[in-house]
Amino acid sequence: MIDLYTAATPNGWKVSIALEELALPYQVRLVGLGQGEQRAPDYLRLNPNGKIPTIVDHARGGFTVFESGAILIYLAEKTGRLLPADPEGRSLVLQWLMFQMGGVGPMMGQANVFLRYAPEKIPYAIDRYQREVRRLFEVLDGRLAEHEFLAGDYSIADIANWSWAHLFAWSGVGIDGLVHLSRWIEAIAERPATVLGKAASPLAAAADADSQRVATARTILV
Repeated sequence: MIDLYTAATPNGWKVSIALEELALPYQVRLVGLGQGEQRAPDYLRLNPNGKIPTIVDHARGGFTVFESGAILIYLAEKTGRLLPADPEGRSLVLQWLMFQMGGVGPMMGQANVFLRYAPEKIPYAIDRYQREVRRLFEVLDGRLAEHEFLAGDYSIADIANWSWAHLFAWSGVGIDGLVHLSRWIEAIAERPATVLGKAASPLAAAADADSQRVATARTILV
């Protein structure tokens, strides 16, 4: 059994979606980000960075893994799925995983901050990050024009990038003209594991669609 410490954020969804794809038994332990539970001493002993997600693998003596990318690699290696064993295939998946970790996630996060939360609207900052997000989306679209998924078969690279990219509207970035990216976003959204993985940490407090979008945005940087 795996304990998954998570919340309704893109980084949290990465792991719950992967767990569903891999059919690994897990128990969700929701972390109240608004209540500061990620900074509680008990949680910091699991994840010294005070972020989500974190997993504890009781099948391996309570081994703990934090950082969403590291968790995805750990789970893929544990099961022998969603990450090829051959060096070239493995490298290709990791390249596109790092593309998300170092590019899509951080740039969308900064776009969200300056668009949604900064006390002063700074047009230069908003434009700078939105343009970079759009550029990264164009890179994804170009790749997906020639491949059904980012690195051959469906992999942890697709899970990681989708968990952020499907929230493009909240960053104020359009995907008009990016037909291959749109196709990929829609296809992954319909996978049963995606539906179940997102439902594992639902925006339960939201009363309607508008408040759900607000709730997602408040935690999107975690």
